[in-house]
Order: sequence, then structure tokens, then C-alpha cells
Amino acid sequence: MRKVPTNNQHLFYQPKDVWVGDVMPFGKDGTFYLYHQRDTRDPAPLAEGQPFGWSLATTQDFVTYQEHGTAIPHGGEDDQDQFIYAGTVYEAKGEVRAFYTGFNRNYLREGKTSQVLMQAKACSDDYATWKKTGVAAELTPQPGYDGRNWRDPFVIWDDDRKEYLLVLGTRKGDDPSKTLQTGRLVHFTSKDLEHWQFKGDFWAPGLYTMFEMPDIFKIGDWWYLVYSEYSDENKIVYRMSRDLYGPWEKPRDDAFDGRAYYAGRTAFDGSRRILSGWVPTRENDDDRANWLWGGSFMPHEVYQRPNGTLGVRPPQSIRDAFECPDAVPDIELRGDHERTECVITENAGEIFCFEADVTFRDACDFSIRAYKNLETDESYEYRFDLDANRLSFDKSPCYKWFRVMDKGLWRPVWLESGRSYHLQLIVDDNILVLYLDGTALTTRVCEKFGHSLAVTVTNGELKLSNIALAKGLREQEK
Repeated sequence: MRKVPTNNQHLFYQPKDVWVGDVMPFGKDGTFYLYHQRDTRDPAPLAEGQPFGWSLATTQDFVTYQEHGTAIPHGGEDDQDQFIYAGTVYEAKGEVRAFYTGFNRNYLREGKTSQVLMQAKACSDDYATWKKTGVAAELTPQPGYDGRNWRDPFVIWDDDRKEYLLVLGTRKGDDPSKTLQTGRLVHFTSKDLEHWQFKGDFWAPGLYTMFEMPDIFKIGDWWYLVYSEYSDENKIVYRMSRDLYGPWEKPRDDAFDGRAYYAGRTAFDGSRRILSGWVPTRENDDDRANWLWGGSFMPHEVYQRPNGTLGVRPPQSIRDAFECPDAVPDIELRGDHERTECVITENAGEIFCFEADVTFRDACDFSIRAYKNLETDESYEYRFDLDANRLSFDKSPCYKWFRVMDKGLWRPVWLESGRSYHLQLIVDDNILVLYLDGTALTTRVCEKFGHSLAVTVTNGELKLSNIALAKGLREQEK
């Protein structure tokens, strides 16, 4: 087996020799403007490394990207915005504007307020050139809140109240160890984007150490509050309400993905709402190690189910980017008290899209095995445990225990015998993402055992129909 470089993807976006951090997406007229941080990890991620600003890449299909370089540069060693942490890009009064978090690690060491909201305005038609307009003086950390954690602002127009709403993540009081679960969203309102009034807590459920990357949008009659948290399950989750100010209801499945997809925000281009998050890498490129901040950008398209809950799927343009699929006959497997396996292909390659309609009988277990070695039987495996209502990711066999630090690499699923479900597996080198009827589970792998793709079933019957296996990407037009 061999180790895998960290940015050898052909589909999911990661510029050479950098790791993509938080993405501030802005959508307009079919184009997505992806303002993002580029971390060099020199010598380590985030505040232990080199300062960064916001760079810009644009795309219409999430397959081809146009580079625009640095949009908002970071400041100097003594400036408030030594690092430009996350913020929001929005359009108002005929202008495209940004609020961002200015962070200075020296201020943190000196006991000064280290995180302050700052402003900028786009001054070119392609939104690639920006002018900083300074500290947002009325949006500084408020008394009683944690000035070391005051970040990730988001702005939305409240049409009912005819005012702007700004929410951001913070903590309560003085708790340097971050053991108290005082994470909350606070909010300001403004009629003109210049004068702001602090309104206190927007949502403070007592569930998390910190809220990151809040996002609010409306589809139909439902408002959605999206955020990331790193003290419970370390993932992107959401709540829903009939009113912008709550109460915020928890859906049965409140996440968009698993542990290996973080800091996502959505943007709407007029027809698609896309969640823009990043897939982290592993410490020392070891499956058994913890995740590192930053990695590769990956989009999910968000859609609303009939009951108002949200699901995700790959943008159709990503599916269309693959070569014409190979014809694969239907597969029927039965394993009464044992595992039965079928090798779909002995050489799926390292970038492919596999799709099938899946039906099963009884509460069987079934799985998809990728990068399988036919001689050693080693592979990575997405496993559906229907008794536990659980989709998980691991190595198979998981010997010597354990082979993957899999905490958080699972999703809840509720599947019914006899019903058909559409399954999609997209593999782009060391990034794998599986979709099943709106549920996604993404991961990054550090080894490749072989190139076979297989399906298994245990304790029941499984049928795969309408199978499509597309290997490689089409040549893109210049």
C-alpha cells in the first residue's frame, strides 16, 4: 500500500501547497464567489502558522474554478486583522460588502481584545478587489461576553421588521479553559448598516462550547439556522422554525454530514443553494490520528424535503463531469447467516462515481467496499447496519484494532424493507463521499489497498439496479 498526498484531487478544490479553511460563499446569477482562507501550515494550522487573508475563486459548476488571487489581504503584525478569520459577504444598497473577524495572536498573548469585527467593500465589478473600511466600532465584544471568541458574523435582511440582522458566535463570561458550555449566538440589528443596536442572545441553548459559521436562510414557510460546533459532534448542524427568531426545532437528523466536513455556509445563486464546507486532513497522514483544521473545499447542494427538513446531494454539474458510465448488470445477493460479496469492478480507478438504486429484504446489513485489495481483502467500507439505523465508515478488516479513528464517521438512517433508495458514491483520490436519499457521509483516507469496488450483504437480501459506474472526468473545455 502507499500513502496518499494531501492535495491530489481532480474534482474537489484545493490549490497546490495550501489547505482551504473557512469559505465565505456569495452567489449571484449562476456564479458562486468562494472567498476563503488559505493555510500554509507553516509550521502548523491557524494561529500557529503564517497569517492569511481571504482569497477568491469563482465557479459555476464546481468542477472548473477561476482564480482571482487575494481579495482581502491580511494586516501586519501589529494590526487588528493580522489574520482575517471568517465573516460574511452580502449585497445591500447596490454594493457587495463584507464583515469579517480581525484576529491578532499577539493581542491574545497580551490580554487585549483579539477578535473584532471589521468591514470591507468590493470596488470592482468582479468582486475580486476590495477596500477595507476599518473596525465596526458598534459591533465590538459586549460586556459579559468573551472577547477572545467573538467571530464569524452573518448578515441577513429581515423583511418583516425592515431591518438588518447580524448574528455571530461567542461565549459567556471568562472561561479560558473552555470547559463551560456557554457557546451562543448573539445579535445586532440596524436600519442602515451603519448604526447597530446590540440585542443580546439570539440563541443560547447551553449545548456547546462555541458556535461557528452561523447562517440563516428561508425556504418556503421555514427558516433555517445553520451552524458548526466543535464540542459535541464537531459537525455542521441546523435547526428550523416558522419564525426568524424561533423557537428553533431540532429535526430527527439535524446534521448535513459527519465529522469530516466542517465550517459550512450556504449561498444561493438564483437556482441552487450550495453548502460550502471543507474536508479536513489527518495528523501525519494516518487514519488512526485526529483531524487537522482545513483541507479541501467540497460542495453539497441543499434541498428541502416535503416535511420541511433538509437533505443534501451532489450538484448535478459534478455528476455530469464524469465520463459516460460503464454498463453494469443488476446485482442480487443473499446472505442468510453469512456475508455474501460481489465485486462490481476490479479496477474502479482513483476518481469515479458509482450510482445504484438499492432495495433490501429483512433487516439486513449491507456495505460498499472501496479501494479493495482482492488478495488481502483489505478495503475501506461504508456499512449500513439496519438494526442500529446507522451508516458508518471504517476499514475492513479492522485489524489490528483499530485501523481508523472513526469517531463521528457515521450518520443515522431509517430505511424500510422493500423500498428503493438511490445511492451515490463519489471518489476523488483520497476523498470519499456517499449519498443516500439526502444523507451524506464524507471522509478522507490515507491508504489505498487496491482499486476494486465491491458490495456485500449479511442476514438478508439485497438488490442493486440501474447501476452506473463512471470512471474518470470528462475533458473540460478551456
